[in-house]
Amino acid sequence: MTYVFLADGFEEIEALAPVDILRRAGIETKAVGVTGKSVTGAHGITVTSDIAIEDAAKLNTKIDMIVLPGGLPGADNLRESKLVQEFIDRAENAGAYIAAICAAPRILGERGMLDNKSAVCYPGFEKYLTGARACDKRVVCDGRIITGMGMGCAVEFALELVRVLESEEVSEKIKTGIIG
Repeated sequence: MTYVFLADGFEEIEALAPVDILRRAGIETKAVGVTGKSVTGAHGITVTSDIAIEDAAKLNTKIDMIVLPGGLPGADNLRESKLVQEFIDRAENAGAYIAAICAAPRILGERGMLDNKSAVCYPGFEKYLTGARACDKRVVCDGRIITGMGMGCAVEFALELVRVLESEEVSEKIKTGIIG
């Protein structure tokens, strides 16, 4: 299962593009409401999540990947959620992929999860990538950690998620289908 966490103030495109593209690839994906089942993004778009985080925490489902969208104060709300932190621990302990985009990679940096890893984030947040080698790429996969710069590369980020969970071929097929 892939979980995409939505907290009030999330960047809508950074959350919904991955949900959409992962589902196009046939990857079981749940949008998880962290600050309630109904979550309002940074630009006033309200989304009904598939499941509230309290209910997701009770599931005994194998975690393949968790996705942390950016946006402010969305990334701050993710960072402050005890249950999100527990999901990060579960994913790390299970050897699952952990993906973060825009301001959210700082959550991983603050946890010491980026030590000796290449990573990217929204420009200006590099100081929070503790232990990481900051890159000038749009999307970076280093081991089980995937990071993206921001909204402008949300589709590229989502296609990378598909590539690591499925294959290069599936990712390219979706890319061709949505871009032409």
